[in-house]
Amino acid sequence: MTAAARDAVAQGLRDWANPSSPHAEGRAARARLEAVRGAVAAAYGWRHELLFTSGASESLAIGIGRAMRARRFVSAVEHDAALRAAGSAPVLPVGPDGLVDMAALADVGDALVAVQWCNSETGVKQPIAPIAAAVHAQGGVLLVDAAQMPASAELAEHADLVAVSAHKRGGPPGVGALLVRDLALLSPSGGQERGYRPGTENLPGVLGYAAALAEPEPDHAELRAYLDDAIRRSGGEVVADAAPRHAAIGSYRMPGVAAAAQLIRFDISGIAVSAGSACASGSLKPSHVLRAMGWNEESTREVVRVSFGRTTTRDEVERFVAAWRAVAKDARRVAA
Repeated sequence: MTAAARDAVAQGLRDWANPSSPHAEGRAARARLEAVRGAVAAAYGWRHELLFTSGASESLAIGIGRAMRARRFVSAVEHDAALRAAGSAPVLPVGPDGLVDMAALADVGDALVAVQWCNSETGVKQPIAPIAAAVHAQGGVLLVDAAQMPASAELAEHADLVAVSAHKRGGPPGVGALLVRDLALLSPSGGQERGYRPGTENLPGVLGYAAALAEPEPDHAELRAYLDDAIRRSGGEVVADAAPRHAAIGSYRMPGVAAAAQLIRFDISGIAVSAGSACASGSLKPSHVLRAMGWNEESTREVVRVSFGRTTTRDEVERFVAAWRAVAKDARRVAA
């Protein structure tokens, strides 16, 4: 969390009052809530409705679960939260590069279509403009999971519903939003947030969210390019190497070395990376994202996910590369 976000949350806690209360303190809190609602919306270039939630997962659950559409489609590489919300909805296939098969969009009709703008495992970025054009041409509704992406006015041009998250942008955990072009797209549930989400509003959290969005996002393009090149030179594989990718997220395969074993070695070296998805028991399961891209199960179990934070430095990336090379060297020695 950024320093500005922490300060804003602390101030919100010191000045806490329930924004739904009719007394003077509550009315003041309501005014602050509505002001920050406008600030968060403006950061995304959004001139329509904005509902605060507990994070992108809840935003997806509301957007997918309560959309006023008879049918839903989700891409095969969506976040687990979107797949859970979609239930048995048809899945749109992707190619080996992780990009949605545009031909599969030809018959969605007036359904809700959910697409993750930037994949949370591979960093692959979907072409939102042509996807939106294909969906809207049939009278459909486009929901974009933009949790991984910096705030962008591009969404206001193309998406009907947008799920976003504070902690991905340097804000506090447990806060997010659903951007809504027209509330008539959703069935209301009663309670707070215009009647579309019950529960006391998290004013300190949304204050921290707005403060984080006001700070510039770092550009990790050079760091990611360096890491990609170092992995290739070390005999590794860059997942979706040729696809457009977010500079702060990458997945890398170390042939012959299980991701679980890599994580142990990296953790010992003080390096925090991840692999695949963790099920309730804490064991690793094959990535549905990589499987959808055509990877076999054995290869998916050799992939780790690396992400850069706001404060990641070149020295830290070089330390990861050195650890990677050491693990790969040990594996080759054992294999020989």
